[in-house]
Amino acid sequence: MQYSLILLAGGSGSRMKKSVPKQYLLLAGKPMIMHILERIDNIEEISELILVCDKDYIPSIELMLAQYDIRLPVVYVQGGDTRQASVYAGLAKAAYDNVLLHEAARPFVSEADFKKLLDAPGTNVIFGQSIAFTVLKGHESVEGILKRSELVNVQLPQKFDRKLLMEAHEKALRDKAFFTEDASLLYSCNPSVRIDILPGPEYNIKITTPMDMLLGEVIYKEFFSGRK
Repeated sequence: MQYSLILLAGGSGSRMKKSVPKQYLLLAGKPMIMHILERIDNIEEISELILVCDKDYIPSIELMLAQYDIRLPVVYVQGGDTRQASVYAGLAKAAYDNVLLHEAARPFVSEADFKKLLDAPGTNVIFGQSIAFTVLKGHESVEGILKRSELVNVQLPQKFDRKLLMEAHEKALRDKAFFTEDASLLYSCNPSVRIDILPGPEYNIKITTPMDMLLGEVIYKEFFSGRK
């Protein structure tokens, strides 16, 4: 089975407080985005890369692809005003019936992790981790208690049936409903669809802040130095 991989790389990285978006900052000596691209370039089930990014960075990305000898066919898509809009734009350009979603700000996913997701029997599958801390509902005061045992910390990459996810995005668009990731969007718009959860690796963090970059250097050294 062949897949289109939609890589979200259009964020501005404002919380990183750098002039360059975080996905292009150096992590362990190479641009963050290249850690992902080098791994997916070796996975035969991934037949195309839908790279959702700011068009102004395409020349820089092209140089990086050549420098790191990335041969996977790339389709560039301009990112939307929201993450949801960016995913929808990527889905519209995908050539295959099955898609993988990933974020350039999650560089710590190995080839083995991708293969585990691809080999999972379900059509719609995500990675998730159990919550290791107490979560309360509220703003200026406590308004409710959430059961930690019933909660999942959602991770990427994720895989979906492209048609089902497109239909869910179109329903969300009609309903003016907004989501921060796609498993919750699909479930909300079509609760009858089964979405399987695989246990995700603890090192699969999202790089958002300067502190995350410092932690990322440690994760790379401990988990990824010398491996794919």
